[in-house]
Amino acid sequence: MIRPALLAAALLAGLTSATQAPARFVPITRVELFAPGLASTAHSEIRLTLSPDGLTALWFSRDRPGGDGDYDLWIARRTAAGWGAAEPVPFNTPGRDFDPAFSADGRTVFFCSDRPGGLGGDDLYRVSFDGRDFGAPENLGPTVNSSSDEFAPMLARDGRRLLFSSDRPGGAGGHDLYVAARGPGGFQPARALRNGLNTSAQEFDATFLSDDRTIVFARAADFATARVDLYAGDGDAAHAEALRLPEPVNHAEQDTYGAMIDWSAPDRLLFSARRRPGQGMDLYSVGYRLD
Repeated sequence: MIRPALLAAALLAGLTSATQAPARFVPITRVELFAPGLASTAHSEIRLTLSPDGLTALWFSRDRPGGDGDYDLWIARRTAAGWGAAEPVPFNTPGRDFDPAFSADGRTVFFCSDRPGGLGGDDLYRVSFDGRDFGAPENLGPTVNSSSDEFAPMLARDGRRLLFSSDRPGGAGGHDLYVAARGPGGFQPARALRNGLNTSAQEFDATFLSDDRTIVFARAADFATARVDLYAGDGDAAHAEALRLPEPVNHAEQDTYGAMIDWSAPDRLLFSARRRPGQGMDLYSVGYRLD
């Protein structure tokens, strides 16, 4: 039998945990342009992801020549001499291939594609990676994908939660953030976050940070005219508050999105932005701490 005083204390502790303010994202380094002239160029480069050993970089471009389609994934490898020339990955298609994300162990890359054989629109896929070569892409199936669009998949460090966005019916409006739990039998049906992070605006391009709880994501009132900013919130809290990331990560006039944790240094955030001295939508990194 639980004593009333202990029950009250437990309920109070749970309420405090559920409504506590999110960890504050504090930049602790300068924002750095990633591989200028090789990865960051005059073209649009978006959503950089780095392997845990720091030797492989993936991102996508929507206008870089030399790929198979309009949106293509690109790879660069690092040696003792630095980052090598970027090349399109071998599993690109003539359609849209975008939003790559390494898993924490580096053995899997998640990405989006509208390639034939999907459930409709842009679907989420995974492909194995052995440090050098890729396997065959695999659709994540109907518990994750829908007839709508799914963007920006990212598997949490614990391997048990797939974070992504979708404009499927049933959300708060526009694109919303979803999580699919992963068990022994695969991914369970995805659910929209119901803790306040999703709004009538567009929420997308999300990543877990080093605590495997705080989520950084992009938000825009609309895709056509509104500026895109990065926000942070507690993905596990019952009632979460989204806080806009401070400058120099966000910018008062320019778009910032494509957030991804750096698995080679989890206290670094990777993102895409229009900034000087970059030439277009480029790839950046910044060190951070969570207060």
